[in-house]
Amino acid sequence: MQPGADYQAGEQCNFLVWAPLADEVVLKVIEPGPRNVAMQRLADGYWQTLVDNISPGTLYEFVLDDEKERPDPASHWQPHGVHGPSAVVNHNEFPWTDDAWRGRGLEDLTIYELHVGTFTPEGTLDAIIPRLQELVDLGIRAIELMPVAAFPGDRNWGYDGVQPFAVQHSYGGPNGLKRLVDAAHCHGVAVLLDVVYNHLGPEGNYLWDFGPYFTDRYHTPWGNAVNFDGPHSDEVRRYFLSNARHWFEHYHIDGLRIDAVHAIRDFSATPFLQELAAEAQDCSQRLGRPCLLIAESDLNDPRLIRSTSQGGFGLDGQWSDDFHHALHTLLTGERHGYYADFGRLGDLATAFQKRFVYAWRYSSFRKRHHGAPAADLPAQQFVVCSQNHDQIGNRMCGERLITLAGFEGAKLAAAAVIHSPYIPLFFMGEEFAADTPFPYFVSFGDAELIEGVRRGRREEFPEFHSLGEPPDPQAEATFQSAILNWGQRGCGRHGVMLAYYRDLLRLRKELTELRKDAGDRLTSHCDEEAALLWLCYRTPNEEAWLLLNFSAEEKTFTYPGDAFANLLLDSAAERWAGPGSSLAAAVAPGESLTQSGRSAALYHARQPEPAAGRIG
Repeated sequence: MQPGADYQAGEQCNFLVWAPLADEVVLKVIEPGPRNVAMQRLADGYWQTLVDNISPGTLYEFVLDDEKERPDPASHWQPHGVHGPSAVVNHNEFPWTDDAWRGRGLEDLTIYELHVGTFTPEGTLDAIIPRLQELVDLGIRAIELMPVAAFPGDRNWGYDGVQPFAVQHSYGGPNGLKRLVDAAHCHGVAVLLDVVYNHLGPEGNYLWDFGPYFTDRYHTPWGNAVNFDGPHSDEVRRYFLSNARHWFEHYHIDGLRIDAVHAIRDFSATPFLQELAAEAQDCSQRLGRPCLLIAESDLNDPRLIRSTSQGGFGLDGQWSDDFHHALHTLLTGERHGYYADFGRLGDLATAFQKRFVYAWRYSSFRKRHHGAPAADLPAQQFVVCSQNHDQIGNRMCGERLITLAGFEGAKLAAAAVIHSPYIPLFFMGEEFAADTPFPYFVSFGDAELIEGVRRGRREEFPEFHSLGEPPDPQAEATFQSAILNWGQRGCGRHGVMLAYYRDLLRLRKELTELRKDAGDRLTSHCDEEAALLWLCYRTPNEEAWLLLNFSAEEKTFTYPGDAFANLLLDSAAERWAGPGSSLAAAVAPGESLTQSGRSAALYHARQPEPAAGRIG
């Protein structure tokens, strides 16, 4: 049985809650028809009751030991906010039209990360639907929604959710998410959902009242860790495993991006993440489509995605922060915080070829060795980007890369990400050079908490940015500043950048076969002094050269290819609002080339097929 309210036929609903330390649990039906129903104690600390005359939308709470009235910890809907009662949802009544959808595998993904509340002026799930065709035309094959789990107030950057099963009411609630997923599938777009299993937010977290969901044996940046390996942890695990099933089954979600798995403290012989992978694999088999799990981790630990037969956890993919950090430092010159470990062009060359830069290598930031080798794993198991919500939102003022590196630098970054062998991820708006910031924002109701958050943001930045005052996270103006300006999309350089991204993604698709299984065939040449990085994908009959110039000055060099090649793209070209291309449209091996500063170029060569021998 699933925790929460399981609506059944004939206006019956089964209510199940885990409260192992309670002596009595009562279901309080608020409306319609107020009544109290005593719940029956089951094994392992569960309480259950099957109730008649319950319709979708019925409001209810649980009363613990006749004193604490609390919303359902597995509530599917909080129409009056996280402090109010829960509501019953009938998941069988939604008119799905995606029966023919069979999902997308990792190798087919180009991911667009977006925040529901700031992606459109309306800030709802339904408002995303009219934008889907534009994303398809761009070349996007999956959208990744930042967390939609219910949070206090009407605005939050996403990681203060306290109701992991409930879709935020101000975003459109359960049916809003279903309408978006159904429409996305009809456009051929997969939907990934960001879930947070390492902590809950600081306001409206009532799990403490129900049972030992947390432990003081470990601590995280958010306080006590979730109890994944202590006493009663079996049922805590079942709670989060049920959450994964909930999204796959009720909402047809294609994959989960699991936030900060390095903060899931678990020393079990069979870790929770391994159980989660088995759960997702079971869902994949039952539902007939991939149910993907992609981990965010700063551990550089390939065990996350190695198979269980290889001693791994069996997740499908993971982010590679090293790629971002190596690229970011070259473009911005920043060296504070964890960026202190990066700054050499050779780091980016390593990231292109070896997945991780730090693969059991000494980290000056951590003051210890860090990571493990992962070059033997397929490139399509790794997600890379030039910016994401963390790297923007955790800056003091939420600046995007376009602000830090300029227009030419942003074009160079886009080419590096899109023509890497990995899964590219884009943060909403970067494709049209959006300059709206994405600062941290909240709408808490507790005055003491609000002041604590303000103080914490002020204290966070001496090492990681220094000058100035961070925007007030509680102020509505901070939230408003993050809303994308869609009016920019077709104007001036914004329109040029959009066309540039479309071309890059078109070329990526056309060169798919060349890039496939590129781990063993991708070679690189790095000239640290000249700030030139050349990358080559090669098969017996075809090759492509990605030429990256990170210097501010133009550079002259000998074309490194082995065959006559055609220029497919030069980010410095006037059509991309650059200073003008100095590169030859066609080039022979050994010929001299001059490449503009801060630019990316792509050359392609195809060898003619050998002529068949004639008889006679």
